[in-house]
Parts: sequence; structure tokens; C-alpha cells
Amino acid sequence: MKLRIAAANRQASIKMGEFTGSGEYVTHGELPSSRPNHSRKVTVLPLVFLIFYEVSGGPFGVEDTVHAAGPLLALIGFLLFPLIWSVPEALITAEMGTMFPENSGYVVWVSSALGPYWGFQQGWMKWLSGVIDNALYPVLFLDYLKSGIPALGGGLPRVIATWGLTIVLTYLNYRGMTIVGWVAVCLGVFSLLPFVVMGFLSIPDLKPSRWTVTNLNDVNWNLYLNTLFWNLNYWDSISTLAGEVENPKKTLPKALFYAVILVVLGYFFPLLIGTGAVPVNRELWTDGYFSDIALIIGGAWLRWWLQAAAAMSNMGMFVAEMSSDAFQLLGMAERGMLPEFFGKRSRYGTPLIGILFSASGVILLSWLSFQEIVAAENFLYCFGMILEFIAFILLRIKHPNASRPYKIPGGTAGAIIMSP
Repeated sequence: MKLRIAAANRQASIKMGEFTGSGEYVTHGELPSSRPNHSRKVTVLPLVFLIFYEVSGGPFGVEDTVHAAGPLLALIGFLLFPLIWSVPEALITAEMGTMFPENSGYVVWVSSALGPYWGFQQGWMKWLSGVIDNALYPVLFLDYLKSGIPALGGGLPRVIATWGLTIVLTYLNYRGMTIVGWVAVCLGVFSLLPFVVMGFLSIPDLKPSRWTVTNLNDVNWNLYLNTLFWNLNYWDSISTLAGEVENPKKTLPKALFYAVILVVLGYFFPLLIGTGAVPVNRELWTDGYFSDIALIIGGAWLRWWLQAAAAMSNMGMFVAEMSSDAFQLLGMAERGMLPEFFGKRSRYGTPLIGILFSASGVILLSWLSFQEIVAAENFLYCFGMILEFIAFILLRIKHPNASRPYKIPGGTAGAIIMSP
């Protein structure tokens, strides 16, 4: 009897994940499992666009940076802030995600460094942050459509539209990661194309002097920094899908590298066009203003195309974020940190209970405004990121010889200096 109990306890310990004497980390996914292989793994190209949608989804929502600080600081922000924040976060995600290639992602990072208590705190904070973030996408979707369909500006039609959109996108997420990945690719191409067209059409009207307009005495630093941060974070979210990725130890770092380039260009280029081709009026630069710029530069057809692109982009962000949130709950259940029913998969291999919980949270939070959502999720996200940075440094110190398929150069001292 004691032998059976000892064996069961040893197996439970391994399922929670542990370092072996040789420095290898045994994950839940490396153990024999009764779980069938429901679907194909996600490859590089879909993963790039899933990361793109976890972090960005395009320039829809960056208008407030110009409103808060003017063209010059908006452009500088989207060049410098990625170097200060996005690149370090992406590098840490690449190292830790390949070190722990399982669906609990950053939860296992913190658990391994600080213990299961802090791992659980990390899990619920990051999940809540993700759900709050996801509640924003129906808001942005309807903000872009309300100029063409005024009834969506408020009241019962807006509530019905929000709920209907949430239900449709939740079902798409339920159908499987392979579908979500390739849908993200198609939506990404469609969402970025109108800005390419707008760039060519705007060439005769570009005035570089408009890019240098600034007034440091009239800057809303809170709105400016909050909007920058919201548009350039969540690189770590893809780690909760590591168990669904084909050969994550090679695929994840490569996809993160390409995604950083795509995200920065996807912000900077449209801002360059919008601020250079149209006379600057900061008061007009609020949510949805890019559609007005499209009307000025190309006419009604370009405006409708950009509004459709914004709608499609919000669909992409919604399904990518929900995948991350739902698979995080599934990974936590596999590690024994949540009840077993959270580990239940649908016939498509997706986390059924996790999806339902995440969708319910989105509906409950959908009444919040854009600024309220950004402020709330930034607070929760920052707290979670502090734990991740601490875990990253502690694991470098406590397990320097552990297997790291992708390792940031510079040693422990370099890791400390690089952490924001």
C-alpha cells in the first residue's frame, strides 16, 4: 500500500513538472498520456499571426497616442518602446517558452521559480487580465462600425451586437487551433492591406514637417503611456499555447522574431501615413479616426474597406486571446492547480470549459469603456509581468545548467540588465 502511495505521489510530482539531475525539465506533455491527438499542431506562419493578434492586430486603437502627445511623440513611441519593452519580453518568452513547452505557459515559469502559490496567483491575474483585454475587442469593433451604422452607438442594438459577436467568435475558437491559426493569417493579410493601399495613395499629399509637430507642455502622459503599453504587450500570451505548437523549441523563437517586425511595422507605417498626409488636429485622433483618414485620402470605398479590416482584426484578436486564456486554464488543470473539469477537451481538441469561462467573462465586462478596460488590464498585466521577470532571473540563478533550447546571450548579469 505504501509503495503504491509513494509511486502515485512521485507520478503527481512529475506531472507538476520538475528538473532532473541532468538539468532537463520533465513537462506534463512529455509523459505518456491518455489524451488523443485531436488536431494538427500549429506551424510557423499561423503562429506568427497568432502572436500578431495576441499583441497587436494592426493600428486600430493607436489613435489616442496622437491625441495625447502629437505626431512626433507618437512615432517615436512606436519605435523606442518596442526596444525597451517588447523585444525583452519577446526574448524572455522565447527562452522560457522553449524551456517549458507546455500549455500552462508563464504559470509554470513562476511555479518553478517561486512555488505553486505564486504560480496560481500568476495564473488568475493573467487570465483576468486577458479576459478584460478581450472585452475590448467588441467595443472597438462597434466603434468602427457606428459611423456607418449609427444604431450600434448605444442602447439595446449595441448590447445585442456585442453578445452576438462574442457567441460567434467563441464558436470559431471552439472548432480548433488549426482553424484559428489559419483564420488569423487570412484576417491579418486582409486587415493590413488597406493601409498599404492608403500609403501609395497618400504619397502626393505627404508633408514630412507634420511628423515633427509636438508640444511637450500639452501631453497627456497617462493616456499616451497606457495606450503605448496596451498596444505593445502580451508577448508572453503565446506561451500558454506552446503545447499546441509543432516543435515549439524551434518554432516559437522564430515566430516571435518575425512577429516583432510585423507588429512594429503594422503600427509605425499607418501612423506615418495618417499624420503626414492629413493636417494634424489632435482632437480628432480618437478611436476609429483611421477610417476618416481613409475617406480623405481614398474616398468612401477605402473607408469601407478599412472599417471592414478593423472588424476582421478585432475578430482575429478575440479568437487569439481566447485561445491563450482557455488553454492556460487547461494547462493549470493538467498541473493540478485547478479542478480536473477545466482540463476537459472538446472533440476538436479545444479546452471546452476554459472557452466557456472566458466567454462569460467577456460578456460580463463588455459594458466598460475603452479607457477603463485599458487601465484595468494594464494594472493586472504589470503585476503578472513582475512575477515573470523575477522567475526568469531566479531560474537563471537556481538552474543555470537546465536545458534552454533558446537562450538569451549575456549570462545572468545580462538577463538582469535586460529585464525591464
